[in-house]
Amino acid sequence: MKRRTFIAMLGGAVAAWPLAARAQQPKLPVIGFLHPGSAEPNASLLAAFRKGLAEAGYTEGNNVAIEFRWAHGENSRLGEMAADLVQRQVAVIVTPIGTVTVLAAKTATTTIPIVFSAGTDPVKAGIVASLRRPGGNVSVNYMAAELSAKRLSLLHELTPRAARIALLVNPANPIPAETITKDTEAAAGTIGWHINVYKAETGREIEMAFDALVRDRADALVIGAEPLFIDRRVQIVTLATRYLLPTVYFLREFPEIGGLMSYGASDFGRYREVGIYTGRILKGEKPADMPVVQPTQFELVINLSTARAIGITVPPSLLAQANEVIE
Repeated sequence: MKRRTFIAMLGGAVAAWPLAARAQQPKLPVIGFLHPGSAEPNASLLAAFRKGLAEAGYTEGNNVAIEFRWAHGENSRLGEMAADLVQRQVAVIVTPIGTVTVLAAKTATTTIPIVFSAGTDPVKAGIVASLRRPGGNVSVNYMAAELSAKRLSLLHELTPRAARIALLVNPANPIPAETITKDTEAAAGTIGWHINVYKAETGREIEMAFDALVRDRADALVIGAEPLFIDRRVQIVTLATRYLLPTVYFLREFPEIGGLMSYGASDFGRYREVGIYTGRILKGEKPADMPVVQPTQFELVINLSTARAIGITVPPSLLAQANEVIE
């Protein structure tokens, strides 16, 4: 064999090795991540999800891939997005927030495992058969307890002279909106308060709702737990401060940017738990046998700087209950 021919053959063989190696690499499992909001406002929570995945042994780009679908507040798009993930044959669908989100995924598939989190009772919502044994292909709801009564109680302690209380909900997420409204009205009845319900599905409608509740002379405001309101938290906090409205929120992310007060479970912990459960399913655990996880710790966060700005004096008894006071 001529030397030139040998070198050409050797070069061809060397060039083929990387191709052969790539062909032998196993295909990465793909997680379909379905979210009703947008990526940027949820960056820290997405980091928590990735942290949970890593604790379960999975790192994006290394041994797992993630296909993201963000609805940007348009819940009507969730169904087609879920169907697209099913068509792409993802290994598991993750819906980390919103009852409407997991229901869209559940409608799209009865075979692909779904890991979800929502703030409403998943049994009443028809998501799972029971908390201990969910059944079917749907697994783990890091279920936030329905805390409407507690939030209203804290607001009453902060503003005992208030009479007209506004509640903001998103009708595009009907199950939690109805539950929050019912629970808040029931709690208000026990302390002699009247609740006026305002609805918003978009940023523009949030502005319109604030215009209406200010026109109606609301004394205080409750923000219902809702993914859209997390995405629009800067807008909501700005409006509440502008109109000097004592407001109670459902996540610490609100007082961290200037909101008055929040009470709820840690969203970081919830997303991390969803990540861990997703990893367990990728390892072969069956969704039907994985019990629902519920938070056991809740945190009260108060922003004293905001309280002073809107002319509110926070009673010492309330400060004593706070897990964190922002000066």
